[in-house]
Amino acid sequence: MANEQHDTPADGERTRGAGATDDDARGRPELELRADCSRCFGLCCVALPFAASSDFARDKRAGTPCHNLATDFRCGIHRRLRDEGYSGCTVYDCFGAGQQVSQVTFGGVDWRSAPESAGEMFEVFPVMRQLHELLRYVADGLGRPEAEPVHAGLRAARTRLEGLVGSDASTVLGTDVPALRGEINTLLVQVGDLVRAEVPGRTKNRRGADLFGARLAGADLRGASLRGACLIAADLQRADLRRTDLIGADLRDADLSGADLTGSVFLTQPQLNAARGDAATRLPPGLARPDHWKDGEASVAPAADGGGRSGAGPKRVRPRRGRPRRP
Repeated sequence: MANEQHDTPADGERTRGAGATDDDARGRPELELRADCSRCFGLCCVALPFAASSDFARDKRAGTPCHNLATDFRCGIHRRLRDEGYSGCTVYDCFGAGQQVSQVTFGGVDWRSAPESAGEMFEVFPVMRQLHELLRYVADGLGRPEAEPVHAGLRAARTRLEGLVGSDASTVLGTDVPALRGEINTLLVQVGDLVRAEVPGRTKNRRGADLFGARLAGADLRGASLRGACLIAADLQRADLRRTDLIGADLRDADLSGADLTGSVFLTQPQLNAARGDAATRLPPGLARPDHWKDGEASVAPAADGGGRSGAGPKRVRPRRGRPRRP
């Protein structure tokens, strides 16, 4: 799979947080935390499985190259992915894990040239992707002045993660990712709470809430916790989402037109790519407005008829989860 075939990472997509000091970064190379497909061996197009659904036109087994993958490891239908039924590819981002595995872990030797390494390379990639995702969140926390009380813990976590992603394949595969994620999540929860605490008054806690198709147009959600919330097809037009914790929130087909997301915590490019929005949607620095927002195209189309959840409006159908499965 391939989303945008990036040549360079965007600003703010490196391990050094926006608020990090020169002392923090001295002697430490910065890791790219956004996909650079020009330096990857098409790993997301081979290593990951996907199921025929509204996101993917056909099934594909893990370790099997997508039939659209070209000999140069580029996507043969990159400009037509949505038209060809592969919208799931357009919302995916490996957070730079693809080029890390390709160029560092396996030293720039691709799986076609060295087929004996293919199996291990494909096993390493999804693990590396999770480690890079954690680095992305840690970098976000380090860029938050409000989270200064946990910056020491975040810097220690960053050092540990960078050591892992720079290690050999066997070390990466031996990582207990669920345990590591649990440890780091304790810090990330504190980051979210500290940022949200800057909003005066009592804020909403909708952590893990089922808000599928919810009518939240114009809602004041400043400082809310929407961690892990299901916001598929939710109407968030003109909603105030400043300083909202959005880690793990499912924004597929959510309408963010005119919404204010500035200052939101742990929002990622894949979440935006899966949603809808427009020119009036306000985004945090370092995140790009998805191309499909220009024409209002949704990542998952709603059903054409039927009543809504509360008796009015178009019916929203829960999309079949056809995205690559997290290991």
